[in-house]
This record gives sequence, structure tokens and C-alpha cells, in this order.
Amino acid sequence: MKLNERSLAFYATCDSPADNAGFLYKRGERHTAYHRRWFVLKGNMLFYFEERDSREPVGVIVLEGCNVELCDSAESFAFAIRFGGGKSRTYVLAAESQAAMESWVKSLSRASFDYMRLVVRELEKQLQEMSRGLAGGCGGSQEPPDLWKPKPSGLEQPRERLPALPAILPKENGCAVWNNVLAAERPPDTSGCGGHDEEESPRPPPLPPRRRVWSGAGAAVAESPSSFCRLHEQYSREVARLRQDWQQRRRGPQP
Repeated sequence: MKLNERSLAFYATCDSPADNAGFLYKRGERHTAYHRRWFVLKGNMLFYFEERDSREPVGVIVLEGCNVELCDSAESFAFAIRFGGGKSRTYVLAAESQAAMESWVKSLSRASFDYMRLVVRELEKQLQEMSRGLAGGCGGSQEPPDLWKPKPSGLEQPRERLPALPAILPKENGCAVWNNVLAAERPPDTSGCGGHDEEESPRPPPLPPRRRVWSGAGAAVAESPSSFCRLHEQYSREVARLRQDWQQRRRGPQP
């Protein structure tokens, strides 16, 4: 891999957030002595500086194709970064505490693109399974429309038990009389409550009171029985005359 030193130095010291940062003890390649260095992890690159305020890093470790594991060393809380291949270098580092060592091992193990690729594949697999489950739940468990119809409960009465009303209701003075409907079939109500009958079916409302005729002066004048009788006799004579004329037309002209 060909790296640009200026670009790496700028990336190491820029204000971009770091995945982890802190002091670690690094064992030298030729000498086994440990040196305290300031390490900064950004992405899959582990930079280390001589001091925390150094302007340029001393070196960088590209965390690809490596394994992070604990190792036995003279220093406590030591771990190693091992690369594949016989001639590859192994970096031995040591933290200052157990919590710091666990934090660094976890961060370094998740820094490579290979790990991110595995995570992305696992997330895509879970997303596909969830999509198939939602599609199966919405379209796979559809039932015929008849199965979704509500079943009649025990409190509901069948339609066959409801009495059939006549086609033409009887009238009195031009108004429909509800109380006369099926009077012969319905037993008289002796309970004194006119709300429901024995079968708990609602009864028709009572007849409204007779309308009163109001004069122009605002006085209420009730309809008297004599006026009704006169109207009844007048219309009876008219009906009788029309019936007689109809019978004569039906018999035809007499010889």
C-alpha cells in the first residue's frame, strides 16, 4: 500500500472524531523495552505519537488482515496485534488498567473493513428476513371475506321471529294508527309499561295529539265532533254518488 505522509499527518491531527484515544505502552521492534505513546484510532488506522501534543505521528498501523488477542508479557494488561504471514510484524501493546485494555481490544477488533463488511451482510440478512415476515403476515394469511363476517350473538334475535307489518297501515283521520297493527295477534299489555312486549321487541310510538287550528287572533279553537260529523256526511254522499255513477256505467245503457 502506498501512503502519502502529509495526508496521513493531516488526517491524524485533524478535528475529525476518533474512535478511541489514550496512552498505551508499545514494545520496540529491536529492543524489548516498552515506551509510553499516545495512540489515536480513526477508522482502520491506528496512529501513535511521542506525546499527546505532538503535531505529527511517529507511525501508523493499518488494521487490515490482523487479529487482536491477549498475550503473555512482562507488562500487565498486554495484548498483541498479529498479522498473517511469516514475515509480518507483531505489535505488542500494554494498557494502564483492565478497563482500558478491554476497551482497546474491542475497538481494534472492530476497526477493520472486513468486520464492517460482515456486519453489513448480517444487517442485510436480518432486513430481508423482516421484509419477508411482513409480506407473509400481510398477504399470506388472508382469508375469504365470508370468514370475517361477525357471528350473531345469543342476545340478537333471529329475523324470523320479528312480526311482519302489513303493506298498508290502517288510518284514522288520515294518520297511520300504529296501535292497530296486529292487534289480534298481540296479547293485551297488562303491565302498564308500553316500552316492549314479551319478545322484547320495541313497540311503535303512540299517536300524536290532534292538531289544533289557530285563528288569526291567536285563540286556540279545538275541532268539535259536530264539524267532523258534517264532513263525514258530506263525503259519504259524494262517495255514494260516485259509486252509483260507476255502477251505471258498468251496466251499460239500458234499452
